[in-house]
Amino acid sequence: MMIATERHQARRAALNARLSAGLVVLPTARVQRRNNDNDFTFRFDSDFHYLTGFPEPEAVLVMVLGAQPRTILFCLPKNETMEIWEGFRYGPAAARGEFGFDEAYPIEEFDQRMVELLAHQPTLYCPVGDDERWDARLIELINRARRRGRGSYHAAPLGLVDIRATIGEMRLIKDAHEADLMREAGRISADAHIRAMRAARPGMFEYEIEAELLHEFYRRGSRYPAYGAIVASGANATCLHYHQNDRRMEDGDLLLIDAGCELHGYAADITRTFPINGRFSGPQKDVYELVLAAMHSAFDAVRPGRPRGDYHTAAVRTLTAGLVDLGLLQGEVDGLIEQLAYKQFYMHGTGHWLGMDVHDTGEYEVDGVSRPLLPGMVLTVEPGLYFRPAANVPEHFVGIGVRIEDDLLLTEDGFDNLSAGVPKTVAEIEALMADRA
Repeated sequence: MMIATERHQARRAALNARLSAGLVVLPTARVQRRNNDNDFTFRFDSDFHYLTGFPEPEAVLVMVLGAQPRTILFCLPKNETMEIWEGFRYGPAAARGEFGFDEAYPIEEFDQRMVELLAHQPTLYCPVGDDERWDARLIELINRARRRGRGSYHAAPLGLVDIRATIGEMRLIKDAHEADLMREAGRISADAHIRAMRAARPGMFEYEIEAELLHEFYRRGSRYPAYGAIVASGANATCLHYHQNDRRMEDGDLLLIDAGCELHGYAADITRTFPINGRFSGPQKDVYELVLAAMHSAFDAVRPGRPRGDYHTAAVRTLTAGLVDLGLLQGEVDGLIEQLAYKQFYMHGTGHWLGMDVHDTGEYEVDGVSRPLLPGMVLTVEPGLYFRPAANVPEHFVGIGVRIEDDLLLTEDGFDNLSAGVPKTVAEIEALMADRA
């Protein structure tokens, strides 16, 4: 499925309007070798795809900025022999028409044409620092253009500007089409979590549950997960980015699943924690309900116009107060927050932007101040608590890890919860687990 060409043309026009005169150069991602003569499955660069919709590797977008802008694509040429081995290629002629570029050329002509395009441009906008090889290549092309201009500094760009922050600000606000894709990604991912809950049993391996998630993703048209799934049982749930997914799950364990699909380039990111045997123990329930209360406190602070940081602050206050009630922290809540005492048990933020990347682009602060939330932003809310062995942690809490995560799309008067379809309260989870076949 492709987003309409007109949408990408409008994004390129909007980028042109944000920038001063110069040249934009934006390559897509590289094909990465897996082993010997096998490559990892190609996934386009998000910024490149946001502006072009072009899905093939070894492609570069060039934009000549100004009152009469030009958009140019460099891509792989048509090659019938290679298409037998690797599949269909658009080639420059078809790509120009299908994707709405002013010009398109074979990628082999990039260096030669770039020397001409760079001539007398004041600024080169590119993802500086993203790929050392590309940085070196572009600097060499600038030097060639300068030598061609008899060494004049003004014969080639004097400024080199990182383009990623500007595109990131554009990507931060989702249009209606992007929101629809993310809603569907949320629905698919929610159903995958429910499938995993229904399948989980003591004695199974974590990777068997991961397989249930992937089955639902693929079955519903998502060809890839948005990130490597975390399927963490027992004490594994106290490791934030656990990825082995190879432990045999035991009766009495909690299982933390952090997983989401990618649909047409857009990510979902959902976490649920539930008891493998279908019933929370007393300590597990205490911790779970505290994390859920923190999530609802955060929800109350997610409103257009509110500073983004407010929902983390709200979650921290609820978690800290609850840790005092459970006897895990001692002291006044305000003082404990000031001392960051909660970080022994809650060491990460309460969420991040979500979009084409699971940790999506866009600044969290503007001029050192938490930026206000706006309609069209998508963010996660994901409080958690993690209890590793320590002198001040009672034995009945050791090994418990709980995180709950939802994806919220900001609207004019609040938010839409894109992952609301997954059971979340203790009663809902236990009812679902009791109803397993």
